[in-house]
Amino acid sequence: MPGTKQITDIKNILAEKQLDGNSQFWQQKLQQITQTNVKKALTTTPGTYSFEKILALISPAAENYLEQMAQQAQQLTIQRFGKTIRLYAPLYLSNYCENSCLYCGFNKTTAAERIRLTVEQAAAEADIIASEGFTDILLVSSEDREFITVDYLSALTKKLRKKFSSIAVEIYQLSREDYARLFEAGIEAVTIYQETYDRAAYSHFHPAGPKADYDRRLSAADLIAQAGIREIGTGVLLGLNDFRTETLALAEHVHHLMKRYWQSRSSVSFPRLRPACNVTRRQFKYLLSDTNLVQMILAMRLCFADVGLVLSTRENANLRDSLVTLGITKTSAGSKTNPGGYSGKTNSLEQFTTDDKRTPSQIAQMLKSKGYEPVWKDWDCAFLNV
Repeated sequence: MPGTKQITDIKNILAEKQLDGNSQFWQQKLQQITQTNVKKALTTTPGTYSFEKILALISPAAENYLEQMAQQAQQLTIQRFGKTIRLYAPLYLSNYCENSCLYCGFNKTTAAERIRLTVEQAAAEADIIASEGFTDILLVSSEDREFITVDYLSALTKKLRKKFSSIAVEIYQLSREDYARLFEAGIEAVTIYQETYDRAAYSHFHPAGPKADYDRRLSAADLIAQAGIREIGTGVLLGLNDFRTETLALAEHVHHLMKRYWQSRSSVSFPRLRPACNVTRRQFKYLLSDTNLVQMILAMRLCFADVGLVLSTRENANLRDSLVTLGITKTSAGSKTNPGGYSGKTNSLEQFTTDDKRTPSQIAQMLKSKGYEPVWKDWDCAFLNV
């Protein structure tokens, strides 16, 4: 149609702004942000996005305004989501992997016991999760394409539908057709992290395997949305690159998805690097402080009113207790990051070690003590017509 603006894909958006490389350029730009810029950003309507706004709110200068940012973020989150926190549990299906990611315990070069759960074994693990009160489950797959197939996930989802109101997956890149098949099977959300938007850093941390293809990974969120999936989960692995420039790229990605695929809901996770088999935090030079993490969460909330913000058991109990009131809308509890972990399998390889070891009931009680309602069931899978 004449006058219709052509939609630019995320690859071009990042390239035009030099957000897929040139981290030094943006670090210099961020250093130039003044307190005046931050104050101006804080006068805009909370929950509205512009690149200038996220640039100001994630800058070093904004660290002096975290209290004001926190007040706005808390008020906005309560307005949009109420005083509620959704609870979910991850279920790891396999620790076999084709990739050599330098930050992951599942790295294919790691010498350790590998386990694949059959559909029946995975369903038994899910029964344990359901017995703790969860009706929101995240099925987590390494890149084990020979075993964790769309047919496998469809069969497992069929077994889980009656006990879980929300079934999501975190899985390697698929085709649009395969994502559509997952949706038809009853999966309503798919999470895929870019890990880092910096091409050089991405290449370094992903030296081998299918995941080494940056552009293929980047296109996955669009394919998920095009397949009709109800929720798209994104994020970066914090510690691989400068968190401020990663936030800029992540915000542009989320903005792109919300503009182009308004029918799908977006969520953002904030995973920080954790120790794993043959992986220690000392190997990484961009580790961020608790204050850095708080600033990132607040900046994202103040730019995106309706995006779900997710925090996992990677973080320690005290920090999680504080962050649930500052913009977080969903959190995991009692998580096991190894296949078979819920049934007591302790010697199988973990993807990473968790920090918050509290039980789901303890997390629920903590939320209640803060005046928040733990939500075990957010909606009904009947809406998916499966």
